[in-house]
Amino acid sequence: MHFFNRKKTAALFCLTVFLVTSLFHNAYLTVYATLNDLNAEAEARKLLPIQSNEIENWPAGPEISAESAILMDADTGIILYAKNIHEKLYPASTTKILTCLLAMENGNLDDMVTFSHEAVFTVPRDGSNMGMDVNEAITLEQCLYGIMVGSANEAANAVAEYVGGTIDNFVSMMNDRAAELGCTDSHFVNTNGLFDENHYTSTYDLALISCQFFQNEMLCKISNTARYHFEPTATQPDDFYLNNKHQLINNEISYEGIIGGKTGYTNEARQTLVTCAEQNGMKLICIVFKEESPTQFTDTIELFDYGFQNFQVLNISENEEKYNIDNVNFFQSDTDIFGNSKPILSIDTNSYVIVPNMADFSNLDSSIDYNASGDNHVARINYTYNGTYVGCAYVNLAKDTASTYQFEKASTEKENTSMDTTIDSSSMNDTEDSSENKAIFINIKKVLIAVLLFALVVICMFIIRAFIINNNYSRRRKNRVNRKKHRRERIRSNFDDFDF
Repeated sequence: MHFFNRKKTAALFCLTVFLVTSLFHNAYLTVYATLNDLNAEAEARKLLPIQSNEIENWPAGPEISAESAILMDADTGIILYAKNIHEKLYPASTTKILTCLLAMENGNLDDMVTFSHEAVFTVPRDGSNMGMDVNEAITLEQCLYGIMVGSANEAANAVAEYVGGTIDNFVSMMNDRAAELGCTDSHFVNTNGLFDENHYTSTYDLALISCQFFQNEMLCKISNTARYHFEPTATQPDDFYLNNKHQLINNEISYEGIIGGKTGYTNEARQTLVTCAEQNGMKLICIVFKEESPTQFTDTIELFDYGFQNFQVLNISENEEKYNIDNVNFFQSDTDIFGNSKPILSIDTNSYVIVPNMADFSNLDSSIDYNASGDNHVARINYTYNGTYVGCAYVNLAKDTASTYQFEKASTEKENTSMDTTIDSSSMNDTEDSSENKAIFINIKKVLIAVLLFALVVICMFIIRAFIINNNYSRRRKNRVNRKKHRRERIRSNFDDFDF
């Protein structure tokens, strides 16, 4: 009997080993087949067209395995590399770039954010989270660290409720803000990027959002944090650390000038990545969608190297010769009314273009847009290189006009002027509050010179006129004398005919 039981046990053990081995083998074959499929898809994506490579005399960009990728200057929106940048794809957790931007724009970092039941339990427990429980509370600043460093899904929901009142209201704010920034390929349905067929964006749209995100120093600091420590408080009892999975931020891969970024992943989106870096006077944003790990990081480095090594920054005001702002004649100003004057109109000294290293400023085409908006903007000069936008500069109304003479109505308050349509003198009027605040700016030195020149011309005209009149008078007087002389001679000759 015992022998039979031992045989039965051994048989069950062998069967179990066989079944487990079969399961693991099948799982291994499935994973192996899936990896092969994913690698084949990645290789196929390398053959997709790169639109920026089609620009004449533009540096050839690298062939990468991302479905879509963009390299954009963060300050100007100039695009250096473009691959399917308007394709609508799933962004995964890079969605949180927009979530944190809205939180920073509408919240107070010191405010306490309480985690509701909906915020905690409407996200999968096996997804990215920071382990917060219902009714626990941390500051908004800590929430942003949780979102950007730990990619915490429940923290994104809690922030949404804090800012928008409800998650749905906040999602509406996300779509409205994206539209304000010029996004046309996007639709967001959640705060964290969890998969939904109706939740999508493009690398171009996310680059526009990221440009705004990386203008904020605090968001740059938070998104460039490798590890963050949460200490226990009265409203949050745990002591724990969150680690950033972005390899260019946590120093798994070293790269100079990293400013910040955000990772993302779902089965449908695959790997997504947003990164910002600064070198050589350029602050570039790189975004890649639908990659396989770890190529999202290596491709990002390759794109950064492409941008920093093949392009140069040229200051517009230092190179522009076509538009001579000094030719505005009397419309000049300076603190010394008899000294050297400065033009009321000037090209913004901080504006620049980004062009290939082999190009120079003379290779650019330019056009003026008089519908410029914003304080002191009169017009905008747009620059293109072989049909591709490479930068712009605003023609501004000078701000240092406090000491200039005003010949309308005296005012001790500094006046802001707005010129929205044309540069000619007929449009140089203050459009602020009322006609009483209008001012004409006169350069006294040039006015005096003009008056002197006018007086000189008038005097010369008088002298010439007097000379002409005097010459005519002299000629008439001479004629009269000659006539009298001739008359005397005739009379004398008549007397000579008589013999007295």
